[in-house]
Amino acid sequence: MAVNVNMRVGIHTGRVHCGVLGLRKWQFDVWSNDVTLANYMESGGIPGRVHITKETLDCLGGYYEVEEGRGGERNAYLKDHNIRTYLIVPGDTFKDNITSSGMRKSFPANGNVSKEMRVMGHGSQHGKQTNRLGFGEIIEGEKDPEDEVNEYLMRAIDARSIDRLRAEHCTPFILKFRRPDVEEKYSRERDRMLSAYFMCSGFVYMVVVVAIAITLARSVYFYVCTAISILVIALVNAVLLAEKNERVPQWVRSTALQIFENRTVAQSIASIVVFLTFITVLSPLLFPVLVMLVMVTCAVYQILTLVFKVTVLSIVVTFYLGVSIDQALNEDDVEPVGRWLAGVLVVFFMACLVAHSQHTEATYRLDFLWKLQATEEKEEMEHLKAYNQKLLANILPEHVAAHFLSTVNSDELYHEQCDFVCIMFASIPNFSEFYVELEANNEGVECLRLLNEIIADFDELLAEEQFKYIEKIKSTGATYMAASGLTKSTCDMRDFKHVVAMADYALRIREQLAYVNEHSFNNFRMRVGINIGPVVAGVIGARKPQYDIWGNAVNVASRMDSTGVLDGIQVTQEVRDILITKGYPLTCRGAIQVKGKGSMITYFLDGPKDVAKPNQVDVTRTNSNNNDAMDKTTVNNNSNGTV
Repeated sequence: MAVNVNMRVGIHTGRVHCGVLGLRKWQFDVWSNDVTLANYMESGGIPGRVHITKETLDCLGGYYEVEEGRGGERNAYLKDHNIRTYLIVPGDTFKDNITSSGMRKSFPANGNVSKEMRVMGHGSQHGKQTNRLGFGEIIEGEKDPEDEVNEYLMRAIDARSIDRLRAEHCTPFILKFRRPDVEEKYSRERDRMLSAYFMCSGFVYMVVVVAIAITLARSVYFYVCTAISILVIALVNAVLLAEKNERVPQWVRSTALQIFENRTVAQSIASIVVFLTFITVLSPLLFPVLVMLVMVTCAVYQILTLVFKVTVLSIVVTFYLGVSIDQALNEDDVEPVGRWLAGVLVVFFMACLVAHSQHTEATYRLDFLWKLQATEEKEEMEHLKAYNQKLLANILPEHVAAHFLSTVNSDELYHEQCDFVCIMFASIPNFSEFYVELEANNEGVECLRLLNEIIADFDELLAEEQFKYIEKIKSTGATYMAASGLTKSTCDMRDFKHVVAMADYALRIREQLAYVNEHSFNNFRMRVGINIGPVVAGVIGARKPQYDIWGNAVNVASRMDSTGVLDGIQVTQEVRDILITKGYPLTCRGAIQVKGKGSMITYFLDGPKDVAKPNQVDVTRTNSNNNDAMDKTTVNNNSNGTV
């Protein structure tokens, strides 16, 4: 079907306040007198033409050919405010002979940023962000794409290098984390190889015992040390191996768990094993091989810190060198050269163990750091995901957000047919009189702050259980739009609970506005319109998608608002037929003229339902005086019913 569509475009350049209002269904919007003027520029334009103000023309720098717009002849607002307008001449009228500098007029960086936004730092933040992203900076020379990729990869590799991480997060020698909280987490980290350390030290100790038993004479000291050491080492290994054995007593498993999860306890037990091995070696003459085995026993424990290992190894080597020097000086049958060579070998072996221990501990700590960073990044991603889901649910209804999160092709048009939806429009017509831009009210920001509190109060009411059927659609200026029965779970075709909920909600927001008036010393008056019928719901727009509803029922609900009276809740015949059976008091207004619909009989909802008369079926009262109080303001409605 061929349709000839024409568009009116109105453009004005000025200052605006931008942000979001309310607690639900956030939608970025702008407000100011300049926005109001731009709106009237559109309504006072001509289909198929671009209607601009003098301020916009000055910014174009003569790029387009224009003619007088005479907007005042088509719009009373433009006439009353003596706004001079222009129409861009259609066709190829772009003046390409003007250099690009002609359009870059010297406007200040924050010239179009309102005063309160500059006070809040938005102007400077914008400038900082621009520089950080690289826009507006002077580029000396373009880099080759391959060089840029290589440079990026080198930076990424350098950022992940071990030396860089070690220097950034650990102290140079003792390898302790610079941040105390990270060191505390590392000390509580469970070492999965702890059982292997103690089993390895037990094996080394048996080698030491066998070597002494074969080559040297045994003594009582040797037997006592061996018996105690074997008992301790066997007991420790038995307890650690019983951690996951359900057949052993619970206290044994608890002890093993305490050793695994407490590094201090594990380090103390490891120190005892190393000490027992060392005192066993002291029984015979100190052979270099036995001393090295003691050092291996110390180095095998990765849970011991580097400082502790260096201290133990230094004590063992110092004691060995002292005994060797004493024997070389005082005993004639000792070969001095062999003793000195053995001493050098022990010192060299100690240096190798220290270097190895430093490398392994650095690797362990960096592995822990990477694991910690991965855990933190995962938690941050999960938190960000939950935040994004919550933010998406605050922009779209839950069932629509679930659809987009579960679907693969998010570019597919989403729409659904809803057969029996109750739509409400609630507006505050005299808010435009309240909104003024003065120095005393921060150029209108305080007015918007009060409007935000009003809309937030309306949103907060939707959290109540009785209003679970209602979904906020949007708020445009001082007009609030909501609907109930958009899903199968909220559309009650038997008891019409979603229609009853909407009627109760309209009464509650009227009471809430009266409460705001009482505490803010204002005199805001509300006008509400309600209708029911089939609608089409869906999401429009590729950028900044917005959930909305369309249909004849939406337009009629909008007309019920725009043709209503202040402090009145005007409903259609269909809504009246449902509410009257629930005991709600209604007054017949009579026949009124509705744009695009002709004559319609409407009713006013006077208050909450009368519990004593739940089955009232007829109301014949007619309030003819309300016709005289009808608001004379003409409101242009678009296809989706926005006022």
